[in-house]
Amino acid sequence: MIRQILTVPIITKPMDKTVLLSLLQLASPALPVGAYSYSEGLETLVETGIINNVATLEHWLTQELTHGVARLEAAVMVRAYQSFAQGDVSKLTHWNQWLTATKETEELREQSWQMGGSLLLLLGEISPEVKPHLKDQESWNLAIAFGIAAATWEIPLDSAILAYLQSWATNLISAGLKLIPLGQTAGQQLLWSLRPSLVAAVEMVMNLEDEELATSGWGLAIASMAHTHQYSRLFRS
Repeated sequence: MIRQILTVPIITKPMDKTVLLSLLQLASPALPVGAYSYSEGLETLVETGIINNVATLEHWLTQELTHGVARLEAAVMVRAYQSFAQGDVSKLTHWNQWLTATKETEELREQSWQMGGSLLLLLGEISPEVKPHLKDQESWNLAIAFGIAAATWEIPLDSAILAYLQSWATNLISAGLKLIPLGQTAGQQLLWSLRPSLVAAVEMVMNLEDEELATSGWGLAIASMAHTHQYSRLFRS
């Protein structure tokens, strides 16, 4: 049986320098989508002592890559990439609405919409040919927007998945540096140590069937909901 996720040919030829630059730009922490302003529950987890050092932060990130929201969103990003590459806006809209329905808190939903909308606005300026294919009334999630951008710029799918997950990890490590707090060197060592988990997550994501899309990230939902009760916050909620 051929898995549905592999129905669109994956670009396997070596990336030329222009495509590599596109990938680096899309994955850059400097991309103006507002990722730096969110902690995705880390503020609650640090305040309650669940995360208090490099080891506990690494454990949290690894679990999210293996069983949690990062894995789920990367899988939806793959479907967005394929749907846009096929010109199937109806399927693209379906996956966007499906992903929205999985957001357990208003905070997580608004974050994804804000970042997705910002990325698509930027993409529309850089690659205006994208604009006519999207419904203006739709609130687009970040994973969907990332998939659209990667497909538009012809970034190989496996590289796009890795970039998406590495960007997510980088953003949360940056939040952890401020909250725990940690030094910059510790943050870079943590990102380095996550490489096997990131690579393994790419292979896992590429082989997920539609019916296997699920998450056990209830801890993230609880942490996100608790943000509203915190006395003070560094990050947006």
